[in-house]
Amino acid sequence: MLHTFVALVQDKPGVLTRVASLFRRLSINIVSLTVGESEQPDTSRMTIVCEAPENRRRTASAPRSTSSKSPSTLTRFSRSEAVIRELCLIKVAAGPNEPAGLHSRSQIFELANVFRARVVDLAPESIMLEMTGSSSKIEGLIQVLRESGYTILEVSRTGRMAMRRGHHTSRVLKALGQANGIPADKPAPAARHKPKED
Repeated sequence: MLHTFVALVQDKPGVLTRVASLFRRLSINIVSLTVGESEQPDTSRMTIVCEAPENRRRTASAPRSTSSKSPSTLTRFSRSEAVIRELCLIKVAAGPNEPAGLHSRSQIFELANVFRARVVDLAPESIMLEMTGSSSKIEGLIQVLRESGYTILEVSRTGRMAMRRGHHTSRVLKALGQANGIPADKPAPAARHKPKED
């Protein structure tokens, strides 16, 4: 099971090593790690995606409780309370020597349009696509390209980036899988029924 954490860290040498070692001490595998500038000066935003088996869910939540020992603010995000995206570049072979020849380019353009990907580079022997979206959507495009017989030359992915959603009305929260701020995977408290008055 994948868990997403976001950390605001000081832009100083050694901080990345200390945050990564926090997960290493708990024997949690880091799937992806994305670091970049944040809205605050001298502060970087780090998005960490880790994997923990079903029987180790408590261990996966441990970094948040022990983050006081690390020079960062570590927050765990669920899918419903955050916008999670990933950027991917895919270079596909599309030269005259390919099975479909130059006709393969128009087919790749059509696939890119269906998945809302963009063509960012066109060379005599290849086409490079750029795609932003969920991990499953990116995996879907890669799978379709391979099953369609195209040769994928290179794939470069950023890993997840996450940001907490803003304040929304109860109707929006319900559509996102929450009710009154309570995540959908947690049962809502039982309602108390008042006796009817005569």
